[in-house]
Amino acid sequence: MILAVSKLKNLPPPADGYRGRFAPSPTGPLHAGSLVAALGSWLDARKNGGKWLLRIEDLDTPRCVPGAAQEIQSQLLACGLSWDEEVVYQSQRQAAYQQALERLNRLSCLYACTCSRQMIANTLASRGIETPRNQEMVYPGTCRPATLINNSTETPGDSKKAWRIALPENCNIHFEDLALGTQSQNLNIEVGDFVLRRNDGLFTYQLAVVVDDFEQGITRVVRGKDLLNNTARQIYLQDKLGYLRPEYLHLPLVLDEHGEKLSKQTLATQINTEDERHALLELRKAAIHLGLQDLPDGQNVTIAEWLLAATHAWPTFS
Repeated sequence: MILAVSKLKNLPPPADGYRGRFAPSPTGPLHAGSLVAALGSWLDARKNGGKWLLRIEDLDTPRCVPGAAQEIQSQLLACGLSWDEEVVYQSQRQAAYQQALERLNRLSCLYACTCSRQMIANTLASRGIETPRNQEMVYPGTCRPATLINNSTETPGDSKKAWRIALPENCNIHFEDLALGTQSQNLNIEVGDFVLRRNDGLFTYQLAVVVDDFEQGITRVVRGKDLLNNTARQIYLQDKLGYLRPEYLHLPLVLDEHGEKLSKQTLATQINTEDERHALLELRKAAIHLGLQDLPDGQNVTIAEWLLAATHAWPTFS
């Protein structure tokens, strides 16, 4: 029998002091890599007596698979990973993202961009800059105006243009990762002015996740190391919008036999949660990847009992 987290014995009750979250994209069911992120974030919240929220990041609607959000929730519950508040869907929060975009516009740090990916690639190539495969192109500033002003005559998002945030010179972001230590990134050199709203009208992950984490009161972001490179951009947006900065803890990635990150794009196999035995096997594999040792492995252990032991084994990060 799978017990809700509130019924696990010997754990502190949820407290508003710590608020964590798991935020999958519904582009398919959970695979081993996404279960590692879900389990790690859940255990960290429970270890700290906090709340664990579920947010469905269905912002990029062309990539979303019908029914995937419901399947993800069923898989989480089958693994005993229940959440503490109502599920939030990014697709229902367009107005909040638009308000944040307009606020940045009033700060005179946005501009419209008509560059296509091919145009950006051609500009970089003309400057002798090659972008490695699977690495995003650094925007060369083609559409950036000489003087930034409040675009009061054009509301961001009204036109078929992308909207970028103009970075200041020497935009170096430093932060402490609870697992990886001191991190830094020069956004000018490694990213360039980045898009907040695409030319098809969709808000980008960078803006949406910052707004959502703030409005949900997230105090610690626990997620896969593949998202580490996004953190500096999100911290910059937090600072511009006057939001508090959460703590960050990035978890080790699950790699395939070719050393690539396990993902739906690499045809990762979904986890097997058809019954409690299979779900527990998947949890055990995720725990091993997270470095947890000496957890119960007997056949008579329930998921609730195993999660309790895993919570006590989870390290305290500070």
